Amino acid sequence: QVQLVESGGDLVQAGASLRLSCAASGRTFSSNFMGWFRQAPGKEREFVAGITTRGGNSYYADTVKGRFTISRDNAKNTVYLQMNSLKPEDTAVYYCSARVRNANLYRSGSYDYWGQGTQVTVSS
Repeated sequence: QVQLVESGGDLVQAGASLRLSCAASGRTFSSNFMGWFRQAPGKEREFVAGITTRGGNSYYADTVKGRFTISRDNAKNTVYLQMNSLKPEDTAVYYCSARVRNANLYRSGSYDYWGQGTQVTVSS
């Protein structure tokens, strides 16, 4: 019902910026809370950022607060993650996800649809 495709991942140096995009299919995109998660090698998938259906509220992990910004353009069925001041610790595969109904937004199990992921690598 919903297909998510991430793009924008790259290999960059510490301090650089990247903007990830998540293009969504389906006619109910505007009804979904959207989230970004990431998973580094050998580590558990962790919440990065989330945004409400109309973009009125956003949520961030403490590790990225002040550096990352999530946004959405419902007319384009697209969610973005602007990442500034990147650190080597940000290196991970980043996943876009969609939540259909209200649940704990910080948990990956709360989300119903997932993209394939895009690799972000930050060198020191």
